[in-house]
Amino acid sequence: MRIVIQRVSRASVTINGECKSAIEQGMLILVGIEEADGTEDIDWLCRKTVNLRIFDDENGVMNKSILETGGNILVISQFTLHASTRKGNRPSYIKAAKPEVSVPLYEAFCRKLSAALGKEVGTGSFGADMKVELLNDGPVTICIDSKNKE
Repeated sequence: MRIVIQRVSRASVTINGECKSAIEQGMLILVGIEEADGTEDIDWLCRKTVNLRIFDDENGVMNKSILETGGNILVISQFTLHASTRKGNRPSYIKAAKPEVSVPLYEAFCRKLSAALGKEVGTGSFGADMKVELLNDGPVTICIDSKNKE
């Protein structure tokens, strides 16, 4: 499972001209799921995400987690995070999980993250043509892969 976390001042997702979800200060998280992912990946990523100290403290140092700031989270499914560009110029998405695997894992990730955060997280709609807007704060962008824990 791969996620891209962006610290944002605001973010929103629009589907068919209608805003599905919008947040103010917090995190926009793009989530890519592969066939080998499971609940242990979800558990590890959720724990890592809510405790990640990427928000400024009173001295302007990134030393606070989203739990400490009371920020919000918007989660968007993003199968292209598993793109392979090794061969040729057209990305291959063969590592991305099929919907029958990825939809339940995406939904479980959102539920688990909501529980860890203590409030609902905003979401897009899996497989929809979404327009995502954000104002990256910093900019701060962190990539995390549950199969390559760095």
